[in-house]
Amino acid sequence: MTDLKPADLDAALERVFEAARAHLAAVKASGGAVEDDNVGKAYVVLNNASFDYDELLLDAYNEVTPWDVKPIDEDEADHDHDHDHDGPGDAYPNSIAVRQRRDYRVPSVSALIRVAESARRAAAGPDADDADLGEPITSVGEAVLELLQSGDGSLGELDIPELEPLDGLVTVTEVVAPLDLDAFEEEDGDGPFAPGPEDRLLGRLDEHPFIELPDEDR
Repeated sequence: MTDLKPADLDAALERVFEAARAHLAAVKASGGAVEDDNVGKAYVVLNNASFDYDELLLDAYNEVTPWDVKPIDEDEADHDHDHDHDGPGDAYPNSIAVRQRRDYRVPSVSALIRVAESARRAAAGPDADDADLGEPITSVGEAVLELLQSGDGSLGELDIPELEPLDGLVTVTEVVAPLDLDAFEEEDGDGPFAPGPEDRLLGRLDEHPFIELPDEDR
């Protein structure tokens, strides 16, 4: 033990209590907003008060708290905070684009169209008549779109025997501006997926179809 006065330790603990109360008040006032400025500042104060108390407890009694914290420089925290934000309340100024491509082989166009027609009828409900079902499905593109629209819109709706999956990939890109659908014609299938000159690729995931082995090779 050192000559540290018990009152110093008590005062340090009280600062932890005060900082914890201030942090809780800031959290409540933020209403759950991400990266609220006041919450961030209160967090730094609570972190440093906890660190100081832990250090005093160790110095006085060779004991520690369960808090594994490091001191945070308030000036540096504010500096980093200013650069991370594009404006008040905007924690993530950068937009992320997730692009996915998966290719398929179509063994039988007629079989695929029949599956799509069945999906349309199921989505329309038992009381639907021919007028409710719309124009007949006549192409691979119409069939695939119908399968997506009749389901939840995900590529999982295309996991059917009538489509044999080939290779695919997923890319994650940091984009300067989010997608503006009105900037592209409906017939433009390439423009919305083309990265801009200042967009930055963050990662790529290659997908390979699962190949079922014969029983003798398992």
